[in-house]
Amino acid sequence: MTIKTKTIHVDLLADGDMADISREVQGFLSASGLSNGIVTVFSVGSTGAVSTIEYEPGLKKDIPRALERIAPSNIDYEHHKTWHDDNGRGHVCSTIIGTSLVVPFIDGKLSLGTWQQIIVMNLDTSPRKREVVLQVMGE
Repeated sequence: MTIKTKTIHVDLLADGDMADISREVQGFLSASGLSNGIVTVFSVGSTGAVSTIEYEPGLKKDIPRALERIAPSNIDYEHHKTWHDDNGRGHVCSTIIGTSLVVPFIDGKLSLGTWQQIIVMNLDTSPRKREVVLQVMGE
């Protein structure tokens, strides 16, 4: 089994901004020369997230709105008292969505659905350059 790792950086605005990184992940997989295995996508930091969606304008608005209903921005978070900052909601949302994703690949292609893209999100209250670790394992 071979393991290869690459780190990419994605500039994102605050409060649920997201970017489609599917091409970068597939490009890294293609360059690896591996045919079958898994790709792990991991967002470094506790206010970032990784997931899959149909990356289209409506969902880019719907997902932050849904997160607002689940974890409102206008309530007090205990995290704010601990660190005297304002990003408790971002930590909660990151925990709900998750910071990593595993995608199988077959014959050198990610096993994604037709309308399924890999995204990275910034859930912090400030713009961030998100660090994303890509790791392929396979043969």
